[in-house]
This record gives sequence, C-alpha cells and structure tokens, in this order.
Amino acid sequence: MYHVYLGSKWRWSNGQPVTAQDLLFTWHVVQAASAASAPAPWPFVGGGTGDIPSGIRSVVENNAHEVTFTLRNPANQQWFIYNGLIQLTPMPAKQLDKYGSNWAREIQYLGSIATNPKTAELASDGPYELKSASPNQTWVLVPNPHYAGHRSLVNRLVFAYESSSSAEFSALKTGTVDLGYLDPTQLGAASQLTQQGDKVFAGHALSVFWTALNMYPGTTDAALFDNLYIREALEMGIDQSALIQDIHHGYALPQYGPIPSAPKTVFYDAKAEPPIPYSISDAKKLLESHGWHEHNGVMTNRAGQTLTFRMIYVSGSQAVAEEAQLMQADWAKMGVRVSLKGVNFNSYLTETHDKTSSAWQMAVGSGWYYNGPGWYPTGGQLFQTGAPTGHGFSNQHEDHLIAATHQPYATTQQTMQVFDRYEAYTAKELPMLWMPDPASINVTAETLHGGRRYANPATGNPAFNRMWVSR
Repeated sequence: MYHVYLGSKWRWSNGQPVTAQDLLFTWHVVQAASAASAPAPWPFVGGGTGDIPSGIRSVVENNAHEVTFTLRNPANQQWFIYNGLIQLTPMPAKQLDKYGSNWAREIQYLGSIATNPKTAELASDGPYELKSASPNQTWVLVPNPHYAGHRSLVNRLVFAYESSSSAEFSALKTGTVDLGYLDPTQLGAASQLTQQGDKVFAGHALSVFWTALNMYPGTTDAALFDNLYIREALEMGIDQSALIQDIHHGYALPQYGPIPSAPKTVFYDAKAEPPIPYSISDAKKLLESHGWHEHNGVMTNRAGQTLTFRMIYVSGSQAVAEEAQLMQADWAKMGVRVSLKGVNFNSYLTETHDKTSSAWQMAVGSGWYYNGPGWYPTGGQLFQTGAPTGHGFSNQHEDHLIAATHQPYATTQQTMQVFDRYEAYTAKELPMLWMPDPASINVTAETLHGGRRYANPATGNPAFNRMWVSR
C-alpha cells in the first residue's frame, strides 16, 4: 500500500488547486489507454512499466490531497515508485474531463487533441505555461503566475526548432539562441563560439545507445538476427574506440551493456559488462565456423542467404551519419554488406516501430534515457518480450531475469545480486548492438547564467526557472 500526498500549496496556472481529482483523472486515463483494444493513437506506451496499471488492486481518494494505491502483489519498491507511480503526473481534470466516467470516449477525445499545440495551452502546474506555438518553428512559454516553487528569473522562454546541427551552430554563433548543443563533429569550430565568450561544457545522461536489429517475426532477416553468433560478429565489427576518438572527439564512453558507466550509479557493474574487443578477423572466423563463407566479398551460406542489410539512421546529425558510415566500412571488411538510408527522426520512429516492415534491417541514431519512467533501470520497456523498443527481440530467460528485478527483497545486497545477473546476461545476449555513450555538448551564451549548474544532464530535466540572462 502506497500513500501519495499532493502538497496543498500547488496551483494550476488558472489559480485552481492541484488535487487528488487531478491525479485520479490521470490514473483512469492511463488505465483505459493501456488496454489492447484502446483506439488509436493508444494503447499507452508505458503500460506495464512499474506495475502500472495492471498491478494495482485499488486506488482510493482519501481526501483532496491524499490518494492510496494498493498493489495486487508485493513489488520492488524502487521499481514501483520510480517506474510506475512517476508516470501519474496530475492533469487538469476540470479542463480535460469531458465525458465523466465514459473513459473509452475520454481517451478517444484526448487522442484527437494530443498533437494540437493548443492542447498545451491548458493549465500548467509547472514553472511555466504555454503562450503560443508555431509547429516546427517555436514554442513560447511564460512564467506560471501561481507556481509555488522557485519563480522563473526570465519572463519568456522560447524553444526554437533547428533543422540540423549546422543550423543550431549558426544560431548559437549569431546569438539568436542562448542555450544549445553542439554536434561532436563541430568541436573543431567551437573556438568561434568561445571567442565571443560563450561557454562549452559536456555532461553524461543516464542513457544507453544502440544499433537496433529488426527482429520482428516474419520480417526479412529476423531469423538471421535470432542467432546470437550473428549479433556477436556484428558487435565485434563495431570499433567503439574509433567512434569515440574520430567522431565524438573523446566526448563519449564505451558501452557494452544496458547500464551506462557515467554518471556513476549503484546499478553499473563493470564486471557485468566486459568489453567486446573489436576484431574483424575474429568476427569472420565466428561466421565461418557457422557455415558462412565470402563469395564476391559477401558472406554467404549454403542456402544462398547473404549478410546484406539496409541500415537507416537519423539524419540531421553529422555524428550519427559518420557513425553509420564507419560501421558500414568495417562490416564490409568482414563480408557484411550494408546500405545506408538517412531519415528524419519522426520517420525513424515510424519505421522502426512498424512490426511488419522489411524495409530496414538495422537502425542507428536512437537510445533510451533512464529518467522519469525508467529511473530504476531494469529492462522491462527495453528488452522484455513485446517491449516497445525491443524491435521483436524475445528471450524467455531474459524475461525471467527482468521479472526477478521487479520483486521485493529483504536486503539491498539481494536486490543488487538479482540486478547484476540481469545486467550481465543482457550485456552478453546482445538484444541490440551496443554503441558508445556520448556526452551532450552544451553551449551557453556569455549572457546566460546558471546554464551549467542547472542543466542537469543526469535527469534530462533542466531547471530553466533558475537560469537568468544579463544584457
């Protein structure tokens, strides 16, 4: 049983108090939207994370500022709180509740307005509220006059879309952007920014990056990728050292498992994620030991299958494009022929989540940030059978190890032993190909203060309300 308390000081930007009714509204929406039969654009992608909603026996409003959640079965407390309850952000029920207890109609309505910028003009309980939005151009936020936390030190916050890393660099150089980011390939030109007083600093988020493999059942090469030795050979052909030095200019760390080594956490165990040495010769030997031989420069088996794949990558970032090109060149040395196709991020997400598409076999340019849902970094939303980011990967032992991390244990030592077993098996099993963990390279204008202190890359939630600008 868990009691959730909502502080009485919090107000929506329209002056109304944030109450248990707002939290219950979110609960009912998540509950209805998680059903397999929920209308498009549902079901809710977070369904199942942290035992939400199926693991909840009852939700009771005790008073205007207290709600009690009772679980069906005991669960790991950290997993339930940081992966489950954290999803239930209160929503302004008085504005959004259009259909009373008819939750099927309610989630259909919410789905219909979800992509309309006007929706974001609803009451906010954060430090800012939306003033205006121009799709693919800018979002303009102004301080929430009723915010009970640290009041914003600026009177306007503008989020500007940039079409590419070069466009962002230009905006930083001309001063039209006060806080932005550099692509690693632009580090050689960073002096152009620092000469005018701008500050450049790097930080690691709790994140994991990968090259996805299309293992959705029935797609072109799903059966090939189901073989661990194929995945091992491909990982041996990824030169992480070269990616880190030549593309990220040292602003990245090697990664060979599901938990990042930085920032430091109790969850990372270096022994559970041993390096997989880059070796084209060993990769070729491994393939040959399973009946593959080069024919006209391409690994071919007795059935005439070839290791020929199409890899899509997220365009707009020169670093991602260069990563794809370097891997393509190295894999070619071991007889694996890969063609490349750059797509924008929205298309990337659409294609890689299409369970029937054989238009791609590999995909690079995405990853997972362990902030918000996922702070307890187990693999339920990543590697479990049916996981939205798993791209068809399925392994019963993996499922068993993940489920074990969700159980409560008497001591922290027992909890970590179970977690380490999950981490070690996942690292070795290669549900996806591990890639270096890049740092974000941040740039703040000379006139922006508090940018570095409050950027907070570890959680991915910058405290913009504590930053200020001098003129």
